[in-house]
Amino acid sequence: MTAPSPERARLAAALRELKCRTGLSLAGLAAKTAFSKSSWDRYLNGRTLPPRDAVQELCRLAGEPEGRCLALWEIAESEGSGRAAAQPPEEAAPVEDDRRRGSADQSSVHRRATLVAVLASVSAVVVGGVAAAALLLPDRGGEPGASLPPPSATGPRCRGEVCEGKSPMRMKCAGAPLTLASYRTATGASLELRYSEECGTSWARMWGTRIGDRLEMSATRDAGDGTRDGTGNGRVRSVEIRNGVDADSYVYTPMTAADPGSVVRACFDPVAGGEECFDSRVAR
Repeated sequence: MTAPSPERARLAAALRELKCRTGLSLAGLAAKTAFSKSSWDRYLNGRTLPPRDAVQELCRLAGEPEGRCLALWEIAESEGSGRAAAQPPEEAAPVEDDRRRGSADQSSVHRRATLVAVLASVSAVVVGGVAAAALLLPDRGGEPGASLPPPSATGPRCRGEVCEGKSPMRMKCAGAPLTLASYRTATGASLELRYSEECGTSWARMWGTRIGDRLEMSATRDAGDGTRDGTGNGRVRSVEIRNGVDADSYVYTPMTAADPGSVVRACFDPVAGGEECFDSRVAR
């Protein structure tokens, strides 16, 4: 099997990082996009150059601005089509007058400058993608990768009450969240309570689940002496595992506003019955 070109390999590496960020399996990607499971396998391993639309779809699912990944795609596509190949040697070119030769030289310099600029952005994409994926994926030991810097993507799209009921991924609140608590259920599902200081919100997520499992979370302020004063927003946010794609993925509740000192609580209701709850407090 022929190894992919360096340009295609860089694109495939960036796409794999985005896939990890979504938490989706190949089947999950196929269910949420217009491309099949086998196609995604080829794209992610660099065996086939993906269509531009596939790159855009994966960026959308991962909550990643598409510009930088499309720069990677442009380079890989250009190399594959031969548009970026070196010009033929000068002695093989037809004789031109000085004015036409000067115009061609200027165009060549412009193309080289453009390619250098795009390559510089590629390096930033690959490094930034690795850092972002490490932040978003759960650490199976229970501690988030807090020592890594936050991704350099655009900032959050909401804060506090404005985020109520919205997706932490789509609102870009999941770039560098704190893990308030981790919990393993009797059925083997994994749960986490998350908090974004930038957005002033909390949410819960689960994985390793079964169809029909349900997760609820809420945030309540306390009176400072360990008792709840009932001044929290009182909203319960929930999510349910609806199909096999959900069961193979990280599934998030919508967000709810949470201030320092709030008590965040999650309850897991498995399809087999036997609710399990846990909570944690946002540090002041």
